[in-house]
Amino acid sequence: MSETIIATKLYVPQPQPDAVRRPHLIKRLNAGLHRKLTLISAPAGFGKTTIISEWAAGCGRPVAWLSLEEADSDSTRFMAYLVAALQTVGANTGDGVLRAIQSAQPPPLESLLTALVNDIATIPGNFMLVLDDYHMVDSRPVDDALAFIVEHLPPQMHPVVTTREDPRLPLARLRVRGQLTELRAADLRFTLAEATEFLNRAMGPNLAESDIAALEARTEGWVAGLQLAALSLQGRRNVPEFIQAFAGNHRYIADYLIDEVLQRQPTSVRNFLIQTSLLDRLTGPLCDALIGQEGSSAQLDTLARGNFFVVPLDDQRQWYRYHHLFADVLRAHLQAEQPGHVKTLHQRASEWFERHGSIPDAIRHAMAAEDAARGANLVERALPSIRRDRLTTTLLGWLKMLPDEEIRRRPVLSAAYAMALLSNGELDDVEDRVRDAGRWLDVASDLDDQTREGMIVVDEEEFRRLPGSIAVYRAGHAHLSGSISATVTHAQRTLELAPADDHLTRGAAAALLAHAFWSSGEINAALQHYAAGMETLRRAGLLSDVIYGANTTAAMYVAKGRLRDAERTLNQAMLRAEELDEPSLHGLADFLIGLSELQHERNDLAAATEHLQRAKELASSKGAAYNRSRWNTAMARIMEAQGDLEGALSLLDEAERVRVPEFFPNVRPSAAIRARIWVALGRVADAIGWASEQNLSVEDELSYQREYEHITLARVLLARDPSNRKSEEFLGRLLRAADEGGRKGSAIEVL
Repeated sequence: MSETIIATKLYVPQPQPDAVRRPHLIKRLNAGLHRKLTLISAPAGFGKTTIISEWAAGCGRPVAWLSLEEADSDSTRFMAYLVAALQTVGANTGDGVLRAIQSAQPPPLESLLTALVNDIATIPGNFMLVLDDYHMVDSRPVDDALAFIVEHLPPQMHPVVTTREDPRLPLARLRVRGQLTELRAADLRFTLAEATEFLNRAMGPNLAESDIAALEARTEGWVAGLQLAALSLQGRRNVPEFIQAFAGNHRYIADYLIDEVLQRQPTSVRNFLIQTSLLDRLTGPLCDALIGQEGSSAQLDTLARGNFFVVPLDDQRQWYRYHHLFADVLRAHLQAEQPGHVKTLHQRASEWFERHGSIPDAIRHAMAAEDAARGANLVERALPSIRRDRLTTTLLGWLKMLPDEEIRRRPVLSAAYAMALLSNGELDDVEDRVRDAGRWLDVASDLDDQTREGMIVVDEEEFRRLPGSIAVYRAGHAHLSGSISATVTHAQRTLELAPADDHLTRGAAAALLAHAFWSSGEINAALQHYAAGMETLRRAGLLSDVIYGANTTAAMYVAKGRLRDAERTLNQAMLRAEELDEPSLHGLADFLIGLSELQHERNDLAAATEHLQRAKELASSKGAAYNRSRWNTAMARIMEAQGDLEGALSLLDEAERVRVPEFFPNVRPSAAIRARIWVALGRVADAIGWASEQNLSVEDELSYQREYEHITLARVLLARDPSNRKSEEFLGRLLRAADEGGRKGSAIEVL
């Protein structure tokens, strides 16, 4: 058959001179040379052939290479080409096999393979056999032939298979025995450093680091995607704008995927891919419901094993997702080819997710189906779990997607809108949403006809809670707006209106009362109401909120000058938080910041710094939320104490930049701390300017909220003129106010 052999199929690809070298992968491949098989299995465009050609060029072994195609599914043709490839490293190897398969009555395949294995065993020296694009072969006899060779492998030959789908080989057995080296898509994806090197070579050092990072993230390190992106970028003036909009429906990506993947598939597979592309994650029963037929589980398993840009999401291979770029292409085709079917598919997905208890997915697909009524109903039913799980940002996003007229006729959703706005620091529209909810309270509460007089209520229990909810949201809005008297009024009104079993609302009202008294400097009353509020929230089952409340209790103790009580409170809360495991992340980092502030008061700057570092490490390693403004302020005060005044000023600037509205009263504003540092730097004129901007005067009426600023003003005035008697009189007033309010912390500083 020598005359029919295509020589280029036996050509070993040479590494491209400008290719990105991947030594960590080469090291893994070299480490597996003693095993029976190396498998490189990944979808199209992940650089399988490239990495093997780089390895082959530097491994120091001869390489027998065979690039396979569909026609090689014929076992006779496969054997002929296999022998031809082997003869590139061992002359005359398999000559007898070639003669046998050309005979009128060739022997059984196993006999041919036995003879070939014996011939291979005579080849001097170690070598590799590479079967490239093995997925092109669809033949059980060929699979059996390769399995036989691997099972009876001569020691000097190491077979390598590159493929888009796992071959029908005993991979599990090889894996268990430690006889298999595998590289898959996750291994072949370019890292950010590799993507940077590749794009710099392709484009020149013109791309910004942020643009490269965006491309790497968008393509998920997919080599072909980066290559096509580089082509797309050539000649473009506004590179960042293009990268921002870069997606899988770009013509180069789309053309590649269509040519390489979609157009090669049977109609049934193609329709399955396109119609399920609107799902962020896929499982068999869900896909069955979507496309209206069974068999999706097997289809997904086939696609995944075929490396069809399908990514398993669990070890059981129950859930999958499409490669993001591939999904973009599929969705573009869905929209172009079946635009009238898109809403129906989203509707089916929403119904399936609702039946299976995944309400967020049900809501998302209802919104995508533009079914506002269904989406609103689902959101209202989800409110109890949303509050429990603190998903107010998600809630706000859903509500903003709904038509305004749909929300305004739903009093429960209107009130929920106010809650979500408050929780996310968006105060401007809170009162409007509260008013929308309140106007329905005059409607009779007989909800047998849920649409009577234009009102829609889905959850009657939520509607029953509405008077107390409206009052507590008004109290929260008043508190964040700085109105202490209105906060007290609305919080007390909440306690009158909220049902006795509505522990969440009543607990929130008591906590708001505590914050109002704290802001007024009435620390004893604040502690009393806060303890009552935390006990009520405990009854509501919000244990993590109760534990996190230790931050507030400790801060009140600090105001009273009771540092040991504050430290005990925080340490106990940390122990309880750690016992809760995941909920501990809600406040653990902030506890450490509080402990740092206490150590700073004791002038143990090393311990104070250590606590802040632990807080930041916790936030970095586990994603724990923390008050970044408070962290920067605490570190600034440490740096001030250490004499790094300029560094402290820089951190205070950052503290102001990241500060967000909160219920915690800001009784130690960073601007006042900055003024104190200016005094230390001798910049008294700047400090005087700060006092003037804040309209601070020794004649001011005193309040706890401005106490720290007033003490700072006294420091500034003393720095300008130590003999100023007005400063001394002013300090006397501050001392009396602190003593009367039981605020020993302030009294100590005044003294």
